[in-house]
Amino acid sequence: MSMFLLAACQTAPEAPSIQITLVADGRERKFAYPTPITVGEFLRDPKVNIELGELDDVNPPPFTQISDGMRVTIVRVTENTECEQSEIPYKQTTLLNEGLSPGEQRIGQAGQNGTLEICYRVTIRDGLPSGRVEISRTEILTAKDEIIYVGPSGEVEPVPINGTLTYISNGNAWSMRGSSTTKRPLTTTSDLDKRVFRLSSDGRQLLFTRKENGVDGGGTFNSLWLIADVPAGTAPVSLVLGDVLYADWIPGIQNTISYSTGEASQAAPGWRAFNDLWQMRIDPRTGETLSIQQIIENPPGGPYSWWGTRYHWSPDGQKLAWVQADAFGLVNLETGTLGSPLMSYAVFLTRADWSWRATVSWSSDSASLITTVHGPPVGRELPENSPAFDIAVADTAGVFSTSIVKNAGIWAAPQFSPLVSNPDSQFPAGYTAYLRARDPFNSINGEYDLIVADRDGSNARKIFPTGNEPGIKAGESVYQNQEFTWSPDGRQIAFIYQGNLWIIDVESQVAHQLTLDGGASNPVWTL
Repeated sequence: MSMFLLAACQTAPEAPSIQITLVADGRERKFAYPTPITVGEFLRDPKVNIELGELDDVNPPPFTQISDGMRVTIVRVTENTECEQSEIPYKQTTLLNEGLSPGEQRIGQAGQNGTLEICYRVTIRDGLPSGRVEISRTEILTAKDEIIYVGPSGEVEPVPINGTLTYISNGNAWSMRGSSTTKRPLTTTSDLDKRVFRLSSDGRQLLFTRKENGVDGGGTFNSLWLIADVPAGTAPVSLVLGDVLYADWIPGIQNTISYSTGEASQAAPGWRAFNDLWQMRIDPRTGETLSIQQIIENPPGGPYSWWGTRYHWSPDGQKLAWVQADAFGLVNLETGTLGSPLMSYAVFLTRADWSWRATVSWSSDSASLITTVHGPPVGRELPENSPAFDIAVADTAGVFSTSIVKNAGIWAAPQFSPLVSNPDSQFPAGYTAYLRARDPFNSINGEYDLIVADRDGSNARKIFPTGNEPGIKAGESVYQNQEFTWSPDGRQIAFIYQGNLWIIDVESQVAHQLTLDGGASNPVWTL
């Protein structure tokens, strides 16, 4: 019995205790657990009363099983975004300007510094910054270069000019009439965008478009202007039209233009075409609209319609050609619709933010068109990847259409000459000129030669450049592709070479440089 009483008086042994230290929020706390659990379960215990943030750092990790004497440390982690702005210094650009005397300088545009905002992600651990990582750079204000115009040194030889020759130089319209010595600027704002630059057939009226800065703000990207009397040098007047992608004079109708429009877009190339077409009669003195009517309403734009349909009036003003990415044809002016294609071809896949459109040129009798077409594959590539571009002629009655020059290049831009009888010339009346790529299968950025041939493409002869000189770099403006133009009498061609305007006599092949400032483009030549 005594042994039983002794056993009854003894106490049960205590269960082993697991001691844990929790370090968090600047203090230490101790806890004891009788059985092993994970760190995550420990932290979720109500008596621990710890709320973890999404980025908080727990050590050891929550899946770890606790052990006696373990220290569990919680580091509070947050992230903030900090942004700071810095100045972008403007650059100084010097441009030659033939409106100045040799060596004379003039500030064309005041420089303005830009603003760059750089944002960082800052990591804070227990209230102390521990890391800073750049996450974005945003140009809040673009720096504006200081432009200084300098009069070029040197002289060019005087050359007779038959009719009126206009061109763009460093964003301004210029003209020559009678002689290259009459060269003078028609505008001084340096803001022509080259989308529209068209001279009337009598050489007196000039249409052009100016840049506007409304793309980001939802406004217009350009505006249409008129110089009513080029020989007299009258001041430009606004035609109160914006977002103009195409405009030209309608032959045979005085003071009347046709035009198509689009809308500004923040996405490249900066516009989306409507592919519409309007006719408008204007008052040349004021630019006021006297009458307006729609020629084409909501036509199909074809593949890559955002780039826009091109239009070209025949010399007699009775026919209108349309050009899209995969075909060209005639507009049915009675119904206001696009007629069936005269020629079709595969779309050219540019793999860039521009879409190729052919140029077309009318014969003097308004009976046929000459153009560039996308050629068939030269190997096993898909049709849209073919590097071949041919020159083709089509009869507007639909009797024939055929390629006459193979592999001329994407910027060949063939043009019929004016039909002028000249029995003493070695060239028959009525021939064509085009640019021929030196590397026909790499013609987008390649060099070209200026070629003159008979209307059917035969008897082709290079007239510029001569010898081993660098070729013509074409395609400077993929929207207009306007690199050369015939003189009204069909004896000369004006063209752009190394940024300057040149003129060449087709028969003698004697070439003359007409400008020196390196900024010329878009030559247009009429009576």
